[in-house]
Amino acid sequence: MPAFGGGGRGDLVSTLAWIVALTALGGLASAAVAALFLLLPDGARARLLPHLVSFATGTLLGAALLALLPHAIAGVADGDGHGIGIALVAGIGFFFALEKLVLWRHCHADHWDGEAPGEHHRAHASAMLILVGDSIHNALDGVLIAAAFLTDLRLGIVTAIATMTHEIPQEVGDFAILLHAGMSRARALAWNLGTSLTSVLGGVLAWFALKTSLQALPYALAVAAACFLYVAVADLIPGLHRRVGAGASLAQIGLIAAGIALMAFAEGHAH
Repeated sequence: MPAFGGGGRGDLVSTLAWIVALTALGGLASAAVAALFLLLPDGARARLLPHLVSFATGTLLGAALLALLPHAIAGVADGDGHGIGIALVAGIGFFFALEKLVLWRHCHADHWDGEAPGEHHRAHASAMLILVGDSIHNALDGVLIAAAFLTDLRLGIVTAIATMTHEIPQEVGDFAILLHAGMSRARALAWNLGTSLTSVLGGVLAWFALKTSLQALPYALAVAAACFLYVAVADLIPGLHRRVGAGASLAQIGLIAAGIALMAFAEGHAH
């Protein structure tokens, strides 16, 4: 592994180019796939989406446990992983609290002063919350990707791939909510694409902040791992448990394993 955060000015500029390119690619790809996915018949979407979620679960687990955490521990100067553990636990707590806040806001958006709102108002409120929440979430993804690239090129690529795979199912759901709120497909796609590209902003801002604070990189990686683990364990896996048939369960296990294997391969062979 290269020296943690090492490299001259040229290397840093090259790293910024990688960050901008892959955060932009991830945003464009997830929005485009979401739009194409919604062109499929309802039955085909219902069959494919759980498989995408299973695969995304594997990529998030693989990226967190096989790439991000090992690099974070290796990057601590004194070799003490205790601080990394604290950062991991704090990260999980942060994302739990963040999700609680979003859920609380969503619940209160359904109640106006006085009488209860109609279906149109609830759908509009949900759409606005989705746009704000998705923008923040994608900006945080950009921060995590930047931290990974500032550590190691291969780690950055692995993190970007994992981010992209879990963004696609999320963007499909978000796109559907925007359409349900009454937006045209063109407007919903434009908003979806705009929020997806906030990851570029997050990545660039993180590059400027972290390149002068290299000692913080291992802890930023631990927080990135916490994000991936939280999304996989708290958000995605509970949904997978709703499908209990033998065939569905075997497919889930196979796709989760495939996602983990992809991350292991990317970490070991990407350049």
